[in-house]
Amino acid sequence: MGKNIVQKIDDQVKIKTILVSVSDKSGLKAFIPGLVELNPDLLILSTGGTYGTIKEILGEKANTCLKQVSDYTGQPETQGGLVKTLDFKIYLGLLTETYNDAHKQDLKRTAALAIDMVVVNLYPFSQTIAKEGVSLEDARGNIDIGGPTMIRASAKNFIRVASVVDPSTYPVILEKLRANKGCLSLDDRFKLAQKAFEHTAVYDGTISRYLAEKSINDVKSCYNSGE
Repeated sequence: MGKNIVQKIDDQVKIKTILVSVSDKSGLKAFIPGLVELNPDLLILSTGGTYGTIKEILGEKANTCLKQVSDYTGQPETQGGLVKTLDFKIYLGLLTETYNDAHKQDLKRTAALAIDMVVVNLYPFSQTIAKEGVSLEDARGNIDIGGPTMIRASAKNFIRVASVVDPSTYPVILEKLRANKGCLSLDDRFKLAQKAFEHTAVYDGTISRYLAEKSINDVKSCYNSGE
């Protein structure tokens, strides 16, 4: 199959479906109600602790606009939240291009939705390794997989999707949405993509440097041999 060559996009994209999965939940108390106020028909997909936080923030409104990712995908979370968002319906929704007929057919075939915004920040790897006496296994368990994947997919598709990684930007995003009837512009989405890729680059760099300083003996000390 050949590459998609995109020749037509929308400058302004209305935010109708968002995916929220954050370790740092600061700012959600104002951001989430602000988004719902701008679009009462907004659908929020969320996971785990983030879902619980948003449900508490929205109260009764959560009954009409909040859905567990597992209910949306039909796949329950695995033990310890190891796999929550790594699902075809999620990534089809993130990577779908507005004017691509084949993508539209895939959405219809899978009953998937185009996702317009991702709000994600990552497991606290740097904070974990800064703790005294932290083991390599503790560090390994805090390597985020789904978060960077969602960030990269949404940032790659900045032609349609907004990738939001920094809680400090929530007020600015709400201001832009209010000024543009619930839409974000191509310029907005591109700037968010630049910030998103910088975020994942720093995250991966921190992991790379940490592992580079470890030896195989550090690895072996964490586990009982299966032999």
